[in-house]
Amino acid sequence: MSLTFIISFVLLILMAALGRHFIQLPKNIWLLFLAQPLGMASSSMVVFAGGLLATKIAPRPELATLPLTLMILGTALAVIPASLAMKKFGRKNGTILGLLIAVIGALVAMQAALNSAFSLLIVGSILLGASLAFVAQMRFAAIESVEHSLDAPKAISVLMVGGIFAAILGPEVAVSGQNWFDSPYGYAGSFLGLAGLLLLAIIVISWIDPINPPQQHESEGARPLIKIIQQPIFIIAVLAGAIGYSVMSYVMTATPLSMHEVEGHSLHSTKWVVQSHIIAMYLPSLFSAILIRYIGIARLMILGCVTYIGVVFIALSGQHVMHYWWALILLGIGWNFLFTSGTLLLPESYQGNERFKAQAVNDFSIFIVQALGSLSAGIILFSQGWNQLIYISIPVILIMFGISIWYFVLSRKELVTKEV
Repeated sequence: MSLTFIISFVLLILMAALGRHFIQLPKNIWLLFLAQPLGMASSSMVVFAGGLLATKIAPRPELATLPLTLMILGTALAVIPASLAMKKFGRKNGTILGLLIAVIGALVAMQAALNSAFSLLIVGSILLGASLAFVAQMRFAAIESVEHSLDAPKAISVLMVGGIFAAILGPEVAVSGQNWFDSPYGYAGSFLGLAGLLLLAIIVISWIDPINPPQQHESEGARPLIKIIQQPIFIIAVLAGAIGYSVMSYVMTATPLSMHEVEGHSLHSTKWVVQSHIIAMYLPSLFSAILIRYIGIARLMILGCVTYIGVVFIALSGQHVMHYWWALILLGIGWNFLFTSGTLLLPESYQGNERFKAQAVNDFSIFIVQALGSLSAGIILFSQGWNQLIYISIPVILIMFGISIWYFVLSRKELVTKEV
């Protein structure tokens, strides 16, 4: 393994230990902080290694983003089963089940690399995607693990900071393991290394205490799902996550292909841009809880949209490495603000005994539009080019900007409240 990987892994463990000692949050939060980046490494692995491997073994160049698209689709299709598994088996056992699926997916992808089998890469990507539906539930486990709702933003911030390490660990394992085995185009060892990270995540999750969140309003009974999703607060929460994710996935998926395959930038530069982007997705979590305290969720959503507009201007300014780098940095920051806003708004729309179905609808919506963004990215990039790809994102960003203004106005009038 590279020195960067070793330092990052040690730092992850050290931060969890120090955080447990100095920050007053339950033990579960810090175990989730450790496990989440290990589980999320699947995503950055498919984005980086899976995408580059696909360009070599796919039947046609425009299918290079298909494994990533099907990974996201696998996530979307697994959202409801993941939610049901969490309800039936509990957060701990449900998460372990999801990580076991990921281990199988990583091993299948390894076989794809060994045999240059595009169909196996697709199967492995779908399984890895399905596991991410379980990993995504960790943020709800964090919210449910805190004793007081006021600690929820802090818990979410801690968990999302852990995503920085996923940005480093995934690509570093991809590069380090690229030539571990003799395979036509490399990366077989990369997926074996990923399987090792996932097994470590299972060990960490096994130490989590049972999660028993307070059940508000249980005596009143759960409302019909249609009643929950009709609430303005629910609609805004889902759209913040869905649009934030779709734009991010759309541009991010196209970036390594545009850089390495179209513009001819080096693999090292491409890796650096992708890693920087994923770090930028999670680094703002160090201060997002403070931002929310002082400016509120509505303004944070607006700030996320403004950041996305900055992405458009930079991405259209040129296609040198630094243009990609700055665009992807802003893309990550904008995603963080929108996704954090949506995650914290969502619990305001449901009662304790409604959480699993509300969370399932939310995540299903997010990952479906993310899959559409990823699929369209490869098609548009290879047929119309980078600039046109960016132009197409503008209307979606403006829609999200309008939604953010809508929520700001509603919150000012105190019209967006939890229905009880």
